[in-house]
Amino acid sequence: MLTNYLYSAPSLFVKTDRGTSSSLVAMFISVASAPSLNPFRTLQRHRNFRLFWLGQTLSLIGTWMQSMAQGWLALQLSNSAFLVALVATAQSFPVLLFSFHAGVVVDRTDKLRLVKIAQTLLGVEAAVLWWFTWSGHITMGWLLALATANGLITAFEVPARQSLVIELVGREDLPGAIALNSSGFNLARIVGPSIGAIVIASLGISWCFGVNALSYITVLVGLFLIRLPEWVPPEHLVSPIEGIREGVRFMRDTPSIAALMKLVTVYSILGVPYLTLMPVIARDQLGLDAAGYGALLACVGVGGVAGALSLAAIGDRVRGTRLLSAAAYAYGGLLIGLALARDAAVAYPVLLATGFMMIVNNATANSTLQHLVPNELRGRIMAAYSFVVVGLSTVVGSLLSGSIAHVLGVSWAIGGGAVIMLGYAYWAFERRPELRSIE
Repeated sequence: MLTNYLYSAPSLFVKTDRGTSSSLVAMFISVASAPSLNPFRTLQRHRNFRLFWLGQTLSLIGTWMQSMAQGWLALQLSNSAFLVALVATAQSFPVLLFSFHAGVVVDRTDKLRLVKIAQTLLGVEAAVLWWFTWSGHITMGWLLALATANGLITAFEVPARQSLVIELVGREDLPGAIALNSSGFNLARIVGPSIGAIVIASLGISWCFGVNALSYITVLVGLFLIRLPEWVPPEHLVSPIEGIREGVRFMRDTPSIAALMKLVTVYSILGVPYLTLMPVIARDQLGLDAAGYGALLACVGVGGVAGALSLAAIGDRVRGTRLLSAAAYAYGGLLIGLALARDAAVAYPVLLATGFMMIVNNATANSTLQHLVPNELRGRIMAAYSFVVVGLSTVVGSLLSGSIAHVLGVSWAIGGGAVIMLGYAYWAFERRPELRSIE
């Protein structure tokens, strides 16, 4: 659920934190005089997307409650940073295994119908997790098994949902729609953990999963109210294996997409796992309880909403690699700041800014990718994107960072990855031509 547009003038950057931040602020100011900067105009124009966005955002509040509670439950059951990361890995490993096959299925299936089925199954998984926890039968084994089931469904749901958006709004309003999806995701990131902390304190951790199960009703109501033209199956089909090869060849032989996917891969593996390690950061680095943990996630969400709404307001006025470059440098630098933080008063504003830059970075990459791909390959390219962002970021990134945190501490896990991110960003934007060619 991330996205907007890229830029093409890396020579404008001063290679300092101050210069990068100034460039980023200047870009947003430069479009302030443009007409129609209403970030919600895509919702006003498209009834189908309005139904989709409202249901999805309400459901995501429950999803974030479950995500917060699941990490805290794993820490309670195991008292191990490695096993907390392992639960996240189990949830994403099926995405790693099945994403490319799922992309072929998405390109050959009614996407709206596929999303309906997947959302129903995710609601059932949440209900089962509630029952096991409420009844006292939950163990690390069951938690890992249910996380794996969630990941298997997600492997098909994510590329189907991402590919569906263009059918709801059209290509012209795609950047704003993807940014609004990000705003809903991060609004839920704010509200969900806050409600989750209250629910844990008053009703117990199991009811975070119960509320999430009920929240799927909202997204299903919205999906069943959507009206699209009758789906027409593709006429010429190759074998599933050849379909996967087509998508891989397209990514490999298109230099700008290959460079963009490499950047997304590095930033997903090294940057995203700080969210998986947030329970460890809260308890061991900052000395916080479950309420403090929820507040940390809420700060990320507030920053993410601000970043997403800024991108939704800009729409497609900002293109090229300039914005992506500035966000990439700032994102890496803020993660180093998080690794060094030892006080919650410092961590809260750092996470606020980190959430902003993470969404700007990820959303610009996602939107640009969708802008570049043909419709007949959209499901497969979005499957490859989810393979990286959902699969590799946790199966490789979270497991790696969890292992490093277990041996060296969470600061080394986050800070070391951030240093590598900054080094790669310099190489990709300053030493290579592929990203600079994107307009």
